Amino acid sequence: MAWRRGSAWAAAMAALVASFTGSAAAEPGQSKRDAALRQPPPGQIRVIVSTEAGAQQAVAERLRQRGRLIVDTFSIIDAIAVDVDANDLAALDADPSVRDISLDAPVAADAVLAGGGTDGDDCAALQATLGLPATGLTGKGVGVAVIDSGIQPGGDFSNVAFYDFTGTAAGPSDEFGHGTHVSGLIASKGTVAQHACPGIAPRVRLTSLKVLDATGRGATTAVIKAIGFATVNKAILGIDVINLSLGHPILEPAASDPLVRAVEAAVRAGIVVVISAGNVGRNLVSGLPGYAGILSPANAPSAITVGALDTNGTVTRADDTIASYSSRGPTWYDGEVKPDLVAPGQNLVSTASVGSALYTAFPGRLVAGNGGPSRLLRLSGTSMSAAVTSGIVALLIEAARTTAAVTPAPATIKEVLAYTALPTYGADPLTQGHGAINPPGAIALTTTLASEGRANVTDLAALPETATTIAGETWAWSQTVVWGNTVVWGNVDVWGSTVVWGNTVVWGNTVVWGNTVVWGNTVVWGNTLDGSGGNFR
Repeated sequence: MAWRRGSAWAAAMAALVASFTGSAAAEPGQSKRDAALRQPPPGQIRVIVSTEAGAQQAVAERLRQRGRLIVDTFSIIDAIAVDVDANDLAALDADPSVRDISLDAPVAADAVLAGGGTDGDDCAALQATLGLPATGLTGKGVGVAVIDSGIQPGGDFSNVAFYDFTGTAAGPSDEFGHGTHVSGLIASKGTVAQHACPGIAPRVRLTSLKVLDATGRGATTAVIKAIGFATVNKAILGIDVINLSLGHPILEPAASDPLVRAVEAAVRAGIVVVISAGNVGRNLVSGLPGYAGILSPANAPSAITVGALDTNGTVTRADDTIASYSSRGPTWYDGEVKPDLVAPGQNLVSTASVGSALYTAFPGRLVAGNGGPSRLLRLSGTSMSAAVTSGIVALLIEAARTTAAVTPAPATIKEVLAYTALPTYGADPLTQGHGAINPPGAIALTTTLASEGRANVTDLAALPETATTIAGETWAWSQTVVWGNTVVWGNVDVWGSTVVWGNTVVWGNTVVWGNTVVWGNTVVWGNTLDGSGGNFR
């Protein structure tokens, strides 16, 4: 069964892809515009104008003098949102106070509905294959902000702070159903399903920031506004982690992408940002695996970018594989190594938003909890993987605070997850990053770092261990980390014919998507998006 988006969304994504494809031959640096704006459509279009520091108001005033209404301002990244036409774009290109001009690109939730699934003790199997629950750790005192389609109030959640950035919600709501599912994987108490499916960290403090509508779509500007809100109110709301299970095709380098810049600002403020890699890891026509499918803002260097692991419904790690849809690196334009790691994301059961679009459209994916009513929903995708990871990050933060009353920096959390990851057999670094997430190992290493007052692994006098036993099987850690701009894969810096140099992948000039070249001067993204125009298929 395929999920079909509305025609407006399909048209918007088709136009974005066509613009991206048709303009890719333009040399970077000739224009301040992103790829989608090199050949803008007729009429007005909403853009995000990034300015030099302190020039935000001056640029806004010049646009007002041209008769343009400033839609929004983003102090977190020195940018404004405004509706302009082609003549305005030319003027902005020539304005020395303007750094970059970016499309207010449509964003979509990163979940898929491909493949089947069977009922059963899915939630218990998920916890067991992750080596959870961890004794005494529940995420208590840790704050997680979920930027998504909202949340449906219910017994699985309590004391959730809710803020709407769509302009449509009078109170907590989730007409699409994606945000509730993601929130449940992180923090569900399991109450509505008779405790059948608790979240990874059931006692975290949730903040729900609604940016996606009833069709699972939204705008980049809404996401930036939500990230800025979470960052500014970090202390007031107690936000330690942001979960972003959404994205759009990369249209410009990370350094100029306003969505990526907002993520980087949040990380600098001390928030761990976890992002889904995207679900464009295979060509939908040929079915062959494809590289360079990482979405924005998953290309944010400081974020924890998560791909999807398929555990095949078992506890053992021996049969784990990378889900075929999971986006692979390198990142477009910059050639960065992403994802950072993978986490379970296939056929995960979590809290349903009853009556939502996903709940109504897919009755075959509803799951009853312990004989109770169908208040659970089964979804797949890197969205789910990011949510699992956000829950685990909350456990790591709680472990550090419990051990030594310290909160690890985002870079420390990312390093710990990378170093303790469990490599998946047969998967390359551009597919799995450092490997599959390893909660017991990460908790042990975090506890050691906190107790010794260390910020990174190299500062430790001795490691607590370098392997983890899960379900009676012992697995070695990756022991690979990122130091500054240098990627260290053990003692190896060459993978096959792909040289990993610094933080950049050099693959000649070509990355192959099936039999299609998608790197160099030719961009082919159209075949990665089906007729519904997004990540649902």
